Amino acid sequence: MPKAICLLLLLLVPLSVQAVDLHSDWDQLLKKHVHQGEVNYTALKEDEKKLDVYLSRLDATNPGVLSRNDQLAYYINAYNAYTVKLILRNFISGRPVESIKDIGGLFSSPWSISFVHIGGLKMSLDDVEHEILRPRFNEPRIHFAINCAAKSCPPLISEAYTGAEVEKQLQRNTVSFLNDPKANYVAGNTLYVSKIFKWFGVDFGNDIGGFVKKYAAPEMLGAINGAGSDLQVRFLKYDWSLNGF
Repeated sequence: MPKAICLLLLLLVPLSVQAVDLHSDWDQLLKKHVHQGEVNYTALKEDEKKLDVYLSRLDATNPGVLSRNDQLAYYINAYNAYTVKLILRNFISGRPVESIKDIGGLFSSPWSISFVHIGGLKMSLDDVEHEILRPRFNEPRIHFAINCAAKSCPPLISEAYTGAEVEKQLQRNTVSFLNDPKANYVAGNTLYVSKIFKWFGVDFGNDIGGFVKKYAAPEMLGAINGAGSDLQVRFLKYDWSLNGF
């Protein structure tokens, strides 16, 4: 088939379909190695070449041609995949580090390392989160989708994000995390929440109680409403232990 015809056929394929195909390898890796938020990094290490192929595909893709939802899925997947890559490239004696915070130097954090290559640009995980995801999409629920490889972080789900499903995925993640009593709960007149709300309060309109109420299950919602104006907010200790083995 002539190249011109092949190119025309490619252009006729909806971008959303191309975007789904873009994340297929990542989706397979997640389904194989992530179970209920726990990551089998040791087994994933054996599939690192497949992860590298996916990361190369992200780098070769221009996210600017994608729809808004496909871009959102693209950057969430990129953040999560490169976080996994960061753990894999820092194995010690064949084992993953005990915490992502063990990575980096005295004057640098793991999130400031410039090793992320996406869309032809080199950046850090901090760049993806604070320069792209947060300001560009103005979507607080991303904090329940991007994963920091720690036990207290909202779980890494066992599927890739896609433009077609990202709204449902964000909604499901947010409801699940906010109603997980290990991560957020009410005791008396006090709402105990993840430190994510402390670090990114502005993203939640500086109204933690109001945001939680939008997604709270009946029992939690009743407890929050019962506290009324006496509701206090406290932040739980963050467990930076690795979210896997």
